[in-house]
Parts: sequence; structure tokens; C-alpha cells
Amino acid sequence: MMYSVSRLARRFCATLAAAAPAAIGGEAAAASVPKKTAKNQRSVYKKLSSLGKRGGKMEETLNQFTMEGIPVKKDDLIRYVKDLRKHRQPQRALEVFEWMERKEIAFSGSDHAIRLDLIAKTNGLKAAESYFNSLDLSTKTQSSYGSLLNCYCVEGEEEKAKAHFDKMCDLNLVTNSLPFNNLMAMNLRLGQPEKVPALVVAMKQKNISPCDVTYSMWIQSCGILNDLDGVEKVIEEMKADGGECRSSWDTFANLAAIYSKAGLYSKAEAALKSLEEKMNPHERSSYHFLISLYAGISNAPEVYRVWDLLKKGHPKVNNSSCLTMLQALSKLDDIDGMKKIFTEWESTCYTYDMRMANVMISSYLKENMYEEAEAVFNGAMKKCKGQFSKARQLLMMHLLKNDQADLALKHFEAAVSNQDKNWTWSSELIRSFSLHFEESKDVDGAEEFCKTLTIWSPLDSDTYTLLIKTYIAAEKACPGMRKRLEEQEIEIDEEMEGFLSKICP
Repeated sequence: MMYSVSRLARRFCATLAAAAPAAIGGEAAAASVPKKTAKNQRSVYKKLSSLGKRGGKMEETLNQFTMEGIPVKKDDLIRYVKDLRKHRQPQRALEVFEWMERKEIAFSGSDHAIRLDLIAKTNGLKAAESYFNSLDLSTKTQSSYGSLLNCYCVEGEEEKAKAHFDKMCDLNLVTNSLPFNNLMAMNLRLGQPEKVPALVVAMKQKNISPCDVTYSMWIQSCGILNDLDGVEKVIEEMKADGGECRSSWDTFANLAAIYSKAGLYSKAEAALKSLEEKMNPHERSSYHFLISLYAGISNAPEVYRVWDLLKKGHPKVNNSSCLTMLQALSKLDDIDGMKKIFTEWESTCYTYDMRMANVMISSYLKENMYEEAEAVFNGAMKKCKGQFSKARQLLMMHLLKNDQADLALKHFEAAVSNQDKNWTWSSELIRSFSLHFEESKDVDGAEEFCKTLTIWSPLDSDTYTLLIKTYIAAEKACPGMRKRLEEQEIEIDEEMEGFLSKICP
């Protein structure tokens, strides 16, 4: 939605008219405003970057700049827009564009492309289509066409994406790998990896060489299809096409994951070594990925080696890094290593993260160490406010599997007393409790359990089926069960009818 021109905006019309197209304020403002201090002359980009931290309205801030005679350069605004988009703040980025439009700043084809993408993210695909259709033919460039294609692909609009792509081909706007990559990414998201190789063939027919992103998705598609021969052929072609320089982080990441899944650990490790050479040491996520994949191929020494590199490069180890390491050690069944990492984190953490406790609880229970798991849970309850739903469910599942239903019910009662409306019950836990009631022929317990479940959400067909099975096991009638199902709009299929006939004739 376009904002109306404010009174403050109209106040600067004369200044704007005199300004150069790429800046607002500039020399025109300098003629009537005293020389600025160094502080006032700092770039608008820096001031705008702090706006998100301080809060405030975009229009008021930009108008204040012009009122103070501070040059507002288009380059600064576009740079800030790109930053906002990168940090997933499309609405604020769009506000900058709307302000620029009110100031009659000319947009390039790439500017229109960015704005179109922001409109799609903020107002939806239809709004993006309308914006594209409103553009003059002179501004419908390769960038704007490509941006709309990307929108179609992101939304999974396969037919629209294909039609738009064909139109771009007719207009000779498909001259690089990007449009093909968009289609490939869409096919992978839609679960159609088999369509990727055909797009590579079509690309080559247009004399367009695959880029590193193309190779990465091509390899990924082969991996999904379990076509290891295809993976090897893509690698050979990639090497012939440009050697290692054509290989990106994503390429080796996909290779490592594919080989790991196939149990080809030596090849997976070779890919990880190549991956490490291309990683950005300033990005924690690079280390996280390596730790996870080394754990996936059961290489504990490499897990610890990368962990040491991470701590050396980023001495202030955050929650995400500790969580990654705990999950990796859990895969390796290294309970002693986990205990050490968890104890160190727990003693120094600024914010207690229940995800860490959940990993510890799960790993202890896997080793049948219930007391240790419960100790972690009790400690977490003293140090944070939750959420405890996953931890409680892990403990309850373990207790039910080990015929300790009484203790499991105590956790259940505690969860109910906490009245956590965000609790999400797993179907596995509901089934385990129901099996306990069925085996013990405890109709009253089952009914009370189901009544409590409705605090969070209505019972579904599966839960009613489990309840009815408890009645059948107890050989008890329930004349009102059919009416209950009808009131809850539960479909009574042939199987359900068979169960009902046994308890409410």
C-alpha cells in the first residue's frame, strides 16, 4: 500500500526538485545550511542501520535527515534495503522504497527487481504480479522478469513459473544459469528431483554453462534419487569444466551428506576435507555443519578437532554451538563427553536453553540412566521458566516403556497443573498412555486422561479409537459414545463402526 504524501514531505519539495537524482539534500541543502559537523556528515546508511535497534518510523527518520540538510544518497538507501532484506525485514525495506518513490527518485531495473521481491514477501504473489504488470516496458528488464520468476518458484507455482520462463526465453532474457537454478530449486522443494537433469540439458542447449549452484543442485538431485553413478558423473563433468574452482561450499556439503547416507565414509570424509578448505572461518554455522557431518560418519576425533577450532576462532561459545556439539556427541553415544560439555555450558551460560537439557535427557534415557535424566530436568526447572513439555514427554515415554506408569502419570499431573497452553502432545505418547489404560482395563483413567487432553485441543479420531479399545478390553458398555463422536464431527468409518458395535449397540 502506498502512503499519502505527508505535510513534512511536501515541505521539502523545493529542495528535492533541486537535488540530483541520486541524492536528496546534497549541494542544494548546503547552500542554505551551515557546514555540518563530522558527526552530522556520517553516512545515512550508518544512521539507518541503528534505526532497527532504536525503533522508530522510517518516513519520519528519513524526513528528519532531509530537514537537517543531511544528504540522503540513493546508494545508501539501496544498501540499507538490501541489509533489511538479508535480515528478513521486508516490510521496513519496502517502506524505504515507498519513501523513495514519493521523492521521485528514479529506479533502475535491479531496483524494481528488489522491490518486486519485497512486495511478494510482504503482500503476496498477486501484489507482486500487479506491480510487475504496472511497470513500463522499458523497466521490464531481465532483472525484473527474473525476480518474478523467483517469486513463482519460491511459492511453488510450477505452471506460472514455466509459462513465465518460456516468455523470458522468447524475449531472449535467459542468458545465464540463474533462471534455470530457480526452476531446479523449485523442483527440489516440490519433491521432483527427477526434473533437474532435464533442466541441465536444456541449459546446455542454450550454450549456458552450469555454475557452482547448478552443480550443487544437480548433485543433490542425484543423491535424492540414490543415483550414486550420476553423482560421480556430475563430479567428473564439474572437474572437466573448471576443476575445484567450480566447486562451492554447497557442492561439497551435498557430496558429504550423500556419501554419508550411502555409508561411503571415506568419500564423505574426503568431501568434508574439501569443504573445510572452502569454509568461512568467521561463520559459526560452518563449524556446526562440519561437526554434524563428522558425527554422521562416526568420526569422533574429527568432531573434537573441529570443536577445538570453533572455540579457538570464537572464544565466546554460544548456545547454538554447544547444542550442535551435544547433538553430535549424542550420535556418537559419547555420554561422558556430553556431560562435560553440558556441565561447562550450564555453569557459564547467560540464557538457559531447554534444548540443551532435552538433548541430555534424551541421551541419558537412551542409556537407561533415568536418575541422571531426571536430575537434569529438575535442575532445568530451577534455572528457567520452560518450556518443559518435550522434556516431560521424554521422561513419560521412558517410564511407560519400562512399566512405570504411576511415575509417568505423576509427570502428566504436573504438566496439567502447570497449565502450559503451548504444550504439544505427541501421538506416540498418547498411544503409550492409552495402551497402558487398555492393558490395565482402566476405563476411568482413560476417560480422565482424554478429558485432560481436551484442555489443549479436541480429541481426534485416533484418540477416540484408543479410548473405545479400552472400553472393549474392560468389557464395559458406553451407550453415549456414538453421540459424542457425532458432536465432535468424528467420521465413523467401517472400522470405527465395528468398535462401536461392541460398546454401544
